[in-house]
Amino acid sequence: MIERPIIALTGATGFVGQAVLEAALEAGYAVRALTRRTQPERRNVDWVGGDLGNRAALADLMHGVEGVIHVAGVVNAPDAAGFEEGNVTGTLNMIEAAIEAGVRRFVNVSSLSAREPELSAYGASKAKAEKFLMASPLDWTIVRPPAIYGPHDKEMFELFRAARWGVMPMPKDGRASMIHVEDLARLLVALVPGNGEMVGEVADGVSGRVFEPDDGKPQGWDHYETAMAIGWAMGKRPRVIGMSRGMLTTVARLDNFLRGTRAKMTLDRAAYFSHPDWVVSPEAAVPATLWQPRIETREGLKATAQWYREQKWL
Repeated sequence: MIERPIIALTGATGFVGQAVLEAALEAGYAVRALTRRTQPERRNVDWVGGDLGNRAALADLMHGVEGVIHVAGVVNAPDAAGFEEGNVTGTLNMIEAAIEAGVRRFVNVSSLSAREPELSAYGASKAKAEKFLMASPLDWTIVRPPAIYGPHDKEMFELFRAARWGVMPMPKDGRASMIHVEDLARLLVALVPGNGEMVGEVADGVSGRVFEPDDGKPQGWDHYETAMAIGWAMGKRPRVIGMSRGMLTTVARLDNFLRGTRAKMTLDRAAYFSHPDWVVSPEAAVPATLWQPRIETREGLKATAQWYREQKWL
C-alpha cells in the first residue's frame, strides 16, 4: 500500500480550515491537524493537541510532512495585541517549527487587508506576518483571499440574516472581490507538493509568490451588487442602506456597547470596510494552469443560504 503524503494544517476546525481538510483528503493527502480540543477520530487525519503557542505540539505537527498550510489566525480581536499574538507571533512560531523540522514548503493564508496595513490592526498584523515569512529560508507562497463565503461561515452570515429582515446596511462606496470557501481550499491544497507524481515538487511559478484569488468576476462586486445577490439568494429584495465611514464607526461603537467582546462590527473593521478598493489585483492572479474558480457566486450564495436554513441558523 502506498502511504499518502502528509500536509500539516492549522485552523482545521474553523471555517476555512474545515474546507481545506476536506479538499486535502479528496486530493489524496493525509492531514496532520492542530487542534485545541479533542476531535473525533477520522481516517487519514492525525489530530495534534495544542495551539500556535505550544512549541512541542508544533514540532509534532511538522513531523514527516510534505508541506504546511497555515490557516489559523485571529480575524476579530478587542485590540492590536490580540491580532499581534494570533497572527504575527503564531505565524512566526509556525515558521520556526517548520525550519527546525526541515519542512521546506509553507503556504500561508493572509488577507487582502495586508495591502493596506495602515487601515486596521488586523491588516497590519497580516502584513507583518507576511514579512516574517518572506524573510525566512522557506519555500513559501502567500495567498490573500478576498471576502470568503460558504457553509460554516459566521462572518458573512450577518449579511444573510440582514437580508432576511429586508434591510442591508453596506459600505456606501467601493468594490470588493469574493470567493467561495471550497474554491479557496482547492487552491491552497494545489499549492502544496506531495500529491501523486508531484511528490517533492512544487508547480512552476508559485514559489515566492503572493496570490490574490477570486471568483473570476472582473473588477469584483460593488457593495450594492453584493447586497442584492445575497438578497436574491435569500429570496428577498432588500433595501440597501449605504453607510459612510462615519456611520460605520457609529455602528461599531453601538455594537461594542451591546455585544462587548462578541461585537462583529468593531472600530477596526469599520476602518477596513470603509476602504473603497478590495478588488483582487490581476497581477497577483493564480496561473490558470494550476487553478481556476469553479463556483459561480450567485449560485454559491444561494447554496450557502440553503445550508444556513438546514442548519437552523436562519
